[in-house]
Amino acid sequence: MRTPTQVNHHRFFRLVNKSSVSFVYANGFLLLTVVFMPFPTALLGEYLLTDHAAPAVVLYNSVVAVQAVGWILSSGAALRLARDETSAVLVRDGQRNGYFALAAYSLLALIAFWFPLSIAAVTTTLFTYWLVYSLRAT
Repeated sequence: MRTPTQVNHHRFFRLVNKSSVSFVYANGFLLLTVVFMPFPTALLGEYLLTDHAAPAVVLYNSVVAVQAVGWILSSGAALRLARDETSAVLVRDGQRNGYFALAAYSLLALIAFWFPLSIAAVTTTLFTYWLVYSLRAT
């Protein structure tokens, strides 16, 4: 999830022209989730094709769901800081995507207890979607 997050984060900062305390803390939370991502990613790589894949896939999708919360909080704080109405619309789109990601990855984390390999495939597909979406939007 690192590359789409980096591209979207960079694009996101082009939409605002000022800052606030809530924006700084929300952005800090989002970046904390980015820094934490290598750990569940390593577990996923280590255990995906073993009998212990379920906890790794659940943890990975759970952390991505928490990252979605970071996007929701950052977008909410950025709405008041948008450069213009066009930027505000794009920030709202980002917030909507955050809510979608929160629901999707939370559901995937839950289902991964029973179908870890299938959910890992769906997660990879969603990663590809976010990558294409982020590159298309720039």
